[in-house]
Amino acid sequence: MSEEIKIYTKTGDKGETSLIGGKRVPKYDQRIEAYGTVDELNSYIGLIRDLHIDAHSREMLIEIQDRLFTAESLLAAENPADFPFLPRLNESDVILLEKEIDRMNELLPPLRSFVLPGGHPVISHCHIARCICRRTERLIIKLAQSHPVDPVIIKYINRLSDYLFVLSRKFSRDFNVVETHWKARI
Repeated sequence: MSEEIKIYTKTGDKGETSLIGGKRVPKYDQRIEAYGTVDELNSYIGLIRDLHIDAHSREMLIEIQDRLFTAESLLAAENPADFPFLPRLNESDVILLEKEIDRMNELLPPLRSFVLPGGHPVISHCHIARCICRRTERLIIKLAQSHPVDPVIIKYINRLSDYLFVLSRKFSRDFNVVETHWKARI
């Protein structure tokens, strides 16, 4: 019988937490901010997955959530190179997102202006996830200025925001929602 993981440890009661490797850091440390925001994005993608969407999109979102957990673990490691047992993001993960973006784009009208978020709850949730993804990217890039960060993580998160945007457009098509294009007042 396996031992159950205890949810509360009380080790963070004074505002610190441990990185993978044991180093204690404040809960506002850049690493915690970065992987905590990846976790927020992961949770929001879980919300989209739970909405009324097609099976292929749902399976793709599960794959993305798995990759986001990988990114979280790498960002939580004191020095990821010291932990060969941690899973890694690969260029093939980025290529999968690119292929999905291209596949969805084939079905969509060409984009000639910015699209205002909204039109259907599923579409709006995709745009919120895209914004969280952009914030995640900024935090990871900032972290990379002072800590080792695998460049594939940054690339994956960048491509994921593009995927979420195109997914929102795909859902506009699926739900027969007319996209609202931004018309700048000059």
